[in-house]
Amino acid sequence: MTIIRFPADIEPVFSGHETFPLRQLWLRKAFSQIEPYPEYAPKGVFADDEAIQRFGVGKNMVSSIKHWALACDVIRKAGKDGFTRGEIGDLLFGVRGCDPYLEREATIWLVHWMLAGRAARSATWYVVFNYLQGQSFRSADVVALIDEYAEANKAVRSNTTLARDVEVCLRSYTSVALKNATEDSAEPLLSDLGLLSMSAKDTYHFHRGPQYSLPDEVFAFALLDFWSRWEAAAKNTQSTLSFNSIAHDYGSPGRVFKLDEDSVGDRLSRIFDVTRAYLEWTDSAGIRQVSRVGKEPMKEKMKEILRRAYGR
Repeated sequence: MTIIRFPADIEPVFSGHETFPLRQLWLRKAFSQIEPYPEYAPKGVFADDEAIQRFGVGKNMVSSIKHWALACDVIRKAGKDGFTRGEIGDLLFGVRGCDPYLEREATIWLVHWMLAGRAARSATWYVVFNYLQGQSFRSADVVALIDEYAEANKAVRSNTTLARDVEVCLRSYTSVALKNATEDSAEPLLSDLGLLSMSAKDTYHFHRGPQYSLPDEVFAFALLDFWSRWEAAAKNTQSTLSFNSIAHDYGSPGRVFKLDEDSVGDRLSRIFDVTRAYLEWTDSAGIRQVSRVGKEPMKEKMKEILRRAYGR
C-alpha cells in the first residue's frame, strides 16, 4: 500500500476552490485588487459586499479566485486577515511584469509547479502527480488513496469533498468537448500542457516524455525549489543532489513534470549554462549528480533564473 507523506510545509487541505478550476485571468484579477495597497489589503477585498462587482463574478467564484491566487503565491496572507503581494505575483503582474495576461508557456508550467510541486494549498495535485504509480488511473483511485491517508492520520474528511477536489484537479488538465462545455468548465488554464488526457469515462492517462514546451529555466527553478525543501527536511545544507532524487523522489521535477529519465538527463546536461555556473552536472564513473558550485543564496538564484525564462 502506498503511504502518502506530505512535506512539512504542505497543508493537507482538500477544498477552497468552490469546485471551479483555475481560469485564464483569475490570477491577474486577484493581484490587481491587492496591488494598490502599500502594506496589505484588508480581507474585505474578497469578502465585502462590493467584491462581486469588482471581480465581475459570483460570490463563490470570488472565493475561488482568492484560493488560487494564494495557492500560486500571487498573493499572500498578511496582517490580521489581510493580504499582500506574493513573489510570483510580483514576477508576473508587478512593475514590468513578465506575463501580465498569462500568455507564456513558462507561466503555465510555473503554475503547474506551484500547485503540484510546491502544493501549499493543493494537496490533491501533489498526490495525483507524485503518488499515482501507473500510467492510467480513475478518479476513484485518487479518492481512495487520499481517504487512506486521512484515516491513517485521523483527519476529518468527507468523501464527497474529496471526490469534488479530485474532480476539479483532473478537470484542470483535461479539455472539455465543446458540446459538453459549460461556464463552470471554461478556460482550464492547465489543459494546454498535455499532461493528462481522458480516453474513456473516468479513465485518465499521464503523458510522460520530454515536455518540449517546458523551458529549461522553469525546470531549473523547480529543481532548486525542490532542493530547498529537501534541505529543510534533512535540516542540513546539501552540496549535491543525486539523479535518482531529481528524477524519482516525491515532489521532484521529474515526477511533477512527468519527465522520463532520458529527458531529465538531457535537461541536467544543460544545467550549468542554464543556471550560469550555479549548478554543475556530473555523469561519469557511475556518479550521476548535480553539484551546487555557485555561492549566491538559493532563493535569490531562483528568482534570477525564473526571470530569464521570460528573457529578463
